[in-house]
Amino acid sequence: MSAAQADPRSDEQLVQAIRTGDVDAFEVLYRRHRDWVVNLAYRFTRDRDRALDVMQETFAYVSRKAPTLELTARFTTFLYPVVHHLAIAEDRRARRHTSVPEEVLQSMPAADQGGTHDPRTELAAVLERLSEAHREVVLLRFVDGLSLDEIARALEIPAGTVKSRLHHAIRTLRADPRVKKYFEA
Repeated sequence: MSAAQADPRSDEQLVQAIRTGDVDAFEVLYRRHRDWVVNLAYRFTRDRDRALDVMQETFAYVSRKAPTLELTARFTTFLYPVVHHLAIAEDRRARRHTSVPEEVLQSMPAADQGGTHDPRTELAAVLERLSEAHREVVLLRFVDGLSLDEIARALEIPAGTVKSRLHHAIRTLRADPRVKKYFEA
């Protein structure tokens, strides 16, 4: 059992302990949330190394904010906009340094599927067809398990906008024949 799993303190208690100078509390919080941060960053960067860079920057930010940090929601709700903004910045930096011309991308052969059917790949392809705003709300709700209010706080948008985006995203998903079967009772 890791130290993060063994520590019974809540994230709020850990943040409070960090504010009083408890370095071990920061370590527990880091270990508890680092995988979530990397996975979230990967959604935006699509690159494992850049996602790891974003994770480092995220916890450096948390460390700088620690003396005045007060949680008003879940720690992941606080982290989401930080990771999102840092990942977008990292993605922009990477695109400035490496760019593949569109002609090259179009001339590349499609990946051979080899006759295998992976529902995760199919679902990922369908999610890619959603707008970024709709995909983001769907992933926060169904992958990360955030409530509608938590999503609204994390994205800094009204709860009504979250509901609308989620409604439209689900309607789009239900209409797609590749995932329609998942919505049938």
